[in-house]
Amino acid sequence: MNIVFGLHNLLRQPPRARALTIGNFDGVHRGHQAMLALLLNEARHRGLPACALTLEPHPRDFFAARARNPALAPARIATLRDKLEELRRCGIDECIILPFHERLAALSAEAFIDEVLVRALGVRYVLVGDDFRFGAGRRGDYALLDAAGDARGFEVARMRSYEVHGQRVSSSAVRAALAAGDMEAAAALLGRPYAISGHVVHGRKLGRALGESSAGRGDGFRTLNLRFSHWKPAASGIFVVQVHGLDPTPGAAPLPGVANLGVRPSLDARDVNGGRVLLETHCLTWPARVQAALASAPVPGEAYGRIIRVELLHKLHDELRYPSLDALAAGIAQDCADARAWWAARGLHSAHHEA
Repeated sequence: MNIVFGLHNLLRQPPRARALTIGNFDGVHRGHQAMLALLLNEARHRGLPACALTLEPHPRDFFAARARNPALAPARIATLRDKLEELRRCGIDECIILPFHERLAALSAEAFIDEVLVRALGVRYVLVGDDFRFGAGRRGDYALLDAAGDARGFEVARMRSYEVHGQRVSSSAVRAALAAGDMEAAAALLGRPYAISGHVVHGRKLGRALGESSAGRGDGFRTLNLRFSHWKPAASGIFVVQVHGLDPTPGAAPLPGVANLGVRPSLDARDVNGGRVLLETHCLTWPARVQAALASAPVPGEAYGRIIRVELLHKLHDELRYPSLDALAAGIAQDCADARAWWAARGLHSAHHEA
């Protein structure tokens, strides 16, 4: 999938006709997927590339910051990395990312059509949702876009809301499910388990010392740390998870684990990750080759920088503030026991060695 960031980079490219849909695509849920499938079909029928235009940051993030009112910002379901990966998986040929700033916020609906859709993108077909609004003050709507298409020579189509068992599928519905810790409902809306991916980064390396054995090898609760690039994740707390991508063996099974998504209230906010939101995952089992490496090193160095995907399958509880590191270690041990019990209740067992 071709990725273009900003209108200036788009205008440097040779002009081309496009089939386009526009949206924030937070989560790329089943409603988005249905729209993208329709776009792909219409684009192929016309011999055009299927393109998605999205905005970063989310416009509501921008207006919340401008109003100095964080409560106005929506919780973020997916990182930009995960959004782009899901768009690619849906078959989109090109994603255009427009930075949402003061100039774009002030652009009238008519100017957006002329400057962005026609001059920069050369649209021949535009597909939008039934609640689509655009332009300064959200004054642009489907009727305005359709009339502009008639005048400027591009087709405009509208897709009605997508429903599952009578429930409208939307990013808001996904956020509500994640906020409630209902991972099954979130998975039904997304069409897949909720997951976060990214590069494994260095942390404070405190976990390896918590609950370590008498040998003192730093073999406690080692974690794989991923940064969540938004300050307000839609999900938070302690989860039963499975990890994809740590074991490079072809056909390797995902690894069961337990993870904390949040700001780690029991630790000093001035740690190496600067108080950022982290997904910290402790694997309950390790691949045999990694287990062997752990015999001589506290943390498998090869994990750092590796891209992994962590699926959040079941929420155990919200983040807790523990009064001491000993209490924190005991809490993690209980979370690990609860996660193992969750796996066992489903008859799921791993062939890997215990950590």
